[in-house]
Amino acid sequence: MPDLPVEPASGGRYPADMETRVALLEQIAQTNAGTFARVERQMEAMAAENRAALRSLSEQQRADFRWLLGIMLVGFGLMLGSFGATLGVMAHGFHWL
Repeated sequence: MPDLPVEPASGGRYPADMETRVALLEQIAQTNAGTFARVERQMEAMAAENRAALRSLSEQQRADFRWLLGIMLVGFGLMLGSFGATLGVMAHGFHWL
């Protein structure tokens, strides 16, 4: 759309089509407001889904950590037991006891 001079062409305060332009801009602003509200609702819904997913992931990580800690403790206990059994067999074989 070519630029139009701001000076009135017909002796009025604004050019004749200025009211039409303002009305069109107001309509665009209303449409944009509705669009922005819809986008904001979608963003809030996505944020809620992300919070739920993170909560679930945190619970899963906590369960995995407990399982791995249990495995490590059992392994450490078996290692100490094996070491003690080996020392017992050595003590018996060398007649230390």
